[in-house]
Amino acid sequence: MAQSEKQSLPAGMLAAAGIVFGDIGTSPLYTLKECLSILPSGAVTEEAVMGFLSLIFWGLTLIVTVKYVIFIMRADHDGEGGILTLMSLARQNVGARLSRIIVLAGLTGGAFFYGDGIITPAISVLSAVEGIEVVAPALDRYIVPLSVVILTLLFVIQKHGTERVSRIFGPIMLVWFITLAVLGVRGIVMNPHVLHALNPAFALTFLLNHEALSFAALGMVVLAVTGAEALYADMGHLGKTPIRLAWLIIALPALVLNYFGQGALVLADPSAVKNPFYILAPVWAQIPLIVLSTLATVIAAQSIISGVYTLTHQAIRQGFLPPMRVIFTSATESGQIYIPVVNWLLFAAVTVVILAFRQSSALSSAYGIVVTGTMVLTACLAGIVAFKNWKWPLPVALFFLLCMLLIDVPLFAANLMKLLSGGWVPVLLAMTMLVLMLIWSSERSRLIRRLTDDPVRLKALISSLEASPPMRVGGTAIFLTRKEYEIPQALLHNLKHNRVLHERTVLLHIKTVDLPRVHNQKRIALRQLSPSFWQVTAAYGWHERPSMKDVLHLCGLEGFGCTLNEASFFTSHDTLVMKKRRGLAHAKGAIFHFFQRNALRAHEQFRIPANRVIELGGQKEF
Repeated sequence: MAQSEKQSLPAGMLAAAGIVFGDIGTSPLYTLKECLSILPSGAVTEEAVMGFLSLIFWGLTLIVTVKYVIFIMRADHDGEGGILTLMSLARQNVGARLSRIIVLAGLTGGAFFYGDGIITPAISVLSAVEGIEVVAPALDRYIVPLSVVILTLLFVIQKHGTERVSRIFGPIMLVWFITLAVLGVRGIVMNPHVLHALNPAFALTFLLNHEALSFAALGMVVLAVTGAEALYADMGHLGKTPIRLAWLIIALPALVLNYFGQGALVLADPSAVKNPFYILAPVWAQIPLIVLSTLATVIAAQSIISGVYTLTHQAIRQGFLPPMRVIFTSATESGQIYIPVVNWLLFAAVTVVILAFRQSSALSSAYGIVVTGTMVLTACLAGIVAFKNWKWPLPVALFFLLCMLLIDVPLFAANLMKLLSGGWVPVLLAMTMLVLMLIWSSERSRLIRRLTDDPVRLKALISSLEASPPMRVGGTAIFLTRKEYEIPQALLHNLKHNRVLHERTVLLHIKTVDLPRVHNQKRIALRQLSPSFWQVTAAYGWHERPSMKDVLHLCGLEGFGCTLNEASFFTSHDTLVMKKRRGLAHAKGAIFHFFQRNALRAHEQFRIPANRVIELGGQKEF
């Protein structure tokens, strides 16, 4: 948020065009084409075209503008947005049972985003490269290889960061939206009659007159609003006002004009239904349009990839995924991160999806379930926030929730029809991620609950050590603890095997609180427990990156002077031994054991120099 506050409003709007609207902004490449493809025998009628245009317009208006821009974006947590942020907000004022349900809903929404993450890059780039078919049909066999090459290059450069190249995302997407608008106006001039589709009666008439197609129609119209969640998820990077204004002034008008321009073209020339987006352009502009479309879809794919990194980092910090290597690729922008494991797993999944489906039209059959599922969960969590956090009267909050669900639930139900035609792919990935997050968080919580957290026992140990201390050595020893009053196993091992105690011993507990950020004035709680023992609790938000250097600096401001190079850090790393388990319990234990064995060590998480760390441990049953 701090970053966004430094930007002028026009600069923020330009950045929003490049970061936020990549997914929803490239939907015109395939949406109307796929909508009209469900018509019987491919027969394009005026009623169908007008009906779909009306459905698309009111989908953009009600779902994106009213639901997300006006209401959901109010639910910020210290400026941050996204499904896990909404989950965090909704948990604040509820009981334990409802809190568990909210966590399950939030994690399911997060898992759905992973499912979306393998479809969006594939369908976006494929749909752009498919423009080759319009210009040179003989080259259509190169569409899949070229799409794979483009995405391979995109994933390869992730490790270098996108800070420099991302500066041109905004200008490119601005040119893209201007192009959408110009092409749309060109089409509307052919047949201004399409503007009558702004009347919702055309949408209702089409659905009522084609009941057999109504569910399939709703399933395809969702393609126009995929990416709506990004408006909420990216609030922390840019702020509410730039995103809202960029949507209302840049993205929404351009999208509506282009969809209506495509509709006018199809009414004038029904054969254009095979690819109305590219055929809408003059022949001389089609090759440049393919290039621009490819750039726009690469930006859309980059937005999804960055979103997956951000979601993963947030899930790690909140304890729902094991600690893994996170590389911050920018010295100035905290949102610029790279997670190698996630990058290559996502690359493999996207590549398999492209090779398996091969066409954007085939991928559209797999698209929508996880997107609309996230919409339903977002609506439910927002209803809780409206009642519990915003203090809306219960009838008003329920009416608000009902209005959202009246739109979201039918769309979700309609997209469930795609389950057997490819929709199972993102759903399977989403459910896999949900199970892994639940296993890690539940098994980790059970393990931590077994740790002693008794201030009386800790005080007794310290008193005995002060009364009859072992041999003292100079310097400061810092023992990391997972609970505030835990007796560190590393301390006991050190006393048992080395029989020494440092002049100053610090018991340091770094905890993640249910906030995006913690102000430095509230970060450190320092207490002296005895002449040679201190207790430090350092609080970090789930959007922050803990740093031992910063912790020691803040301790110095509180009167306890120590630097990284003056202290010895003792950490515990126990080898877990699984008790006898059967069936699913054994599988859960094996997965957790694998995660625990491969998770980052404490000194890697908190950026402690390796030459200052002493790691002690033993075996522990779980």
